[in-house]
Parts: sequence; structure tokens; C-alpha cells
Amino acid sequence: MKKTNPLWLLTLLIMLPQFVETIYSPVLPGVQEQFGIKEETATLTISVYFIAFALGVAFWGIQCDRIGRKKSLKYGLLTYGTGTLAAVFAPDFTILLTARIIAAFGIAVGSIVIQTILRDTYDKENISKVFSWIGIGLSISPVIGMLTGSLLASSTGYQGVFITLCLLAVLFYFLSEKRVSETYHFRKKINIITLAGLLRRMLKDREIIRCCLLIMSFNVLLFSYYSLAPFIFKEQQYSSYVFGYSSIVMAAGTFAGAQLNRYLLNKNIRSSALVKMSTLGALAASVFVWMLTGKGIYFVVPYFFIVMAFSIAIPNILSTALIKYTNETGSAGALLGLIYYVMIGAGLIGIGFIQNLGISCLIFSGIGIMALLLLRSF
Repeated sequence: MKKTNPLWLLTLLIMLPQFVETIYSPVLPGVQEQFGIKEETATLTISVYFIAFALGVAFWGIQCDRIGRKKSLKYGLLTYGTGTLAAVFAPDFTILLTARIIAAFGIAVGSIVIQTILRDTYDKENISKVFSWIGIGLSISPVIGMLTGSLLASSTGYQGVFITLCLLAVLFYFLSEKRVSETYHFRKKINIITLAGLLRRMLKDREIIRCCLLIMSFNVLLFSYYSLAPFIFKEQQYSSYVFGYSSIVMAAGTFAGAQLNRYLLNKNIRSSALVKMSTLGALAASVFVWMLTGKGIYFVVPYFFIVMAFSIAIPNILSTALIKYTNETGSAGALLGLIYYVMIGAGLIGIGFIQNLGISCLIFSGIGIMALLLLRSF
């Protein structure tokens, strides 16, 4: 197990996409007011973000195998920085949406390239434990993102958020240049025929489809909160600060889940059992969210258990999803990400039209249960 890159930096880079999304959530009502748009149009910036993110995952994952991990990371961060800079000066909502698409396409590099580097570096016996450590890091990013976003929303507005993100792009570009080393030294000629064949194989693979449905289910559950909860808090006359502080509950749930995941993995509990447990737990918590929606902000309490389930399930799904594709990790990871991020984007477009947090939770936790029941082989 050759460790060629600092795990702290890889963790920060894989946290960055989640931070980018959660820092934006508190300014959604401000974006709505600034550009005079409807709530569902404002939430469109999140759903479109994920579709662009999916395309970015596919593109940068393929580049991993073509030009290497490090170059892909650098070019992705440059693209992300360009998008955030354009968002700062966006004169209308259409330009803002376009800038968000560019930024999402670029920041996808933080997910796919870092996962690929980790799969290059760690063997099958250790990668689940590494992902569980990263899960602990991911528990910090929502609270930092939402609190930072809340502070900026009340002081500098949405433009302050994008200025902050642009500065982060510069910081991580130079950190990656200095501290990240290449882990893949055999360039592949990737063509459409090769990718189409790999995609067909993956779409016929029941385990891949199950993994994508589960990842989609958990992510839509999580980002339903970031998409719809700001407007619920606003309706209940709470400030953006209060919504930002709710991220502490989310982060506590994520941290608790990550710690429990590590403990159970060290007790040699199988990843498949942890995924099943988490999916059932998410459904139970979703029922309580549905019961409490419309009764103040008490729905935050069961959301603690949804994000706890998320932080247990996702590392176990991702760490084992591509075991059968070790000879084409970058491209397979790209296509896997493309499939599930398109699903996530479509799911978030759906919740934008539903505009009801409780019903959204019931639907998408139910999809997770269906994935386990109908595609049994996990």
C-alpha cells in the first residue's frame, strides 16, 4: 500500500464539491429575490448543477486515463475557478445559471479524480477504511459550508459566496500543483467505441445499477434538505443564520454515522449489511420527516438520522462499486459517476416540482428500498 499523496489534502479535495454546494444553499432565497424568480426556478440551479456535475465526472474520469490524474485535477480546478468568477459578475439569472454549470463541470474533478487516486493507492482490504476516514471529513464540510454561506448571505449576498469559491479554486490549484503526485503512468487511448462497450457492460451489470440507484436515493435525500429547507425556514420567519446553524445537526449526524461505520467495519461487519441497515434507517427517518413537515422546523431532528444513514452507506457503496473494473478504473469511475449524477440531477428536478420535503423523502427513500429488493445480489 504505497502512500504517495497526503491523505489530508485528498480528503479536502473530495470534500470540496460538497462544500461548494452547501455554501450556496443559504443564499437561495437571496438569489430568488435578486433576480425576481420563482422558488422552483431558484432550486433549478441545484438540479442543473448536478447534471453538469455528472458530465464533468464523465469527462474528467476519462481524462484520468488519457492524460493522468494530476493534469486532470489541475485543469478541472481551472475550469471551476472560471465558472465561479463568471458567477460573481452575472448580470442576470441566465448568466448565473450558465456560470453554475461551468463551475459544476469543473469541480466534478474533486470527486472522480480523488476517488481514482485512492483506488490507485489502496488495496481492497484497506480502501473501505480509508473511505470511512474520508466520511468523517465529509461530516465537517456541510457545517462549514452552511455556516459560511449563512454569514456571507447576510453580509455580502450571493456574490460573496462566489468570490469565496473563486479564492478556494486558486488555493487548491496551487496546493495540488505542489503536493499531489501522479499515481498512474500508463496512458490509454480512449475512443468512443471502447467507452460505448464499457458503458454497455456496466448498464447490464445488476450491481452497478443497484449501486447507482442507492447513491441517487441517498444523495437526493440529502440535497432535498439543502434545496427545500431554506424556504421552509424563511416561511417560519427564521433568519439565514438559523438555517446555517441547522447544519450543526446535519454535521453531527454525518459524523456519528462515519464513526459508527468505522467501528462496525473494524468489527468485520460486511459492507453489504451496513448498506442494508442504512437504507432501512433512511426510510424510517423519512416517515418522521413526512409527519413533521408543515409543523415548524422539527423535521430537522429525523434528518439527523437520514444524514447518519448517508454517511454509513455511501462510503461502503463507492468503495466496492468498481472492484470488477480494476483495469479501467478511471473510465469506469467516470461512467459510474455519469450514471448516478444524471439520476441525482433528475431526482432534484423532480423535488423542485414537488416542493414538499416530506413527500420527497418518502419517494426517494422508497427507491432505495426498491433497489435492494428488486436487484438482490449485494
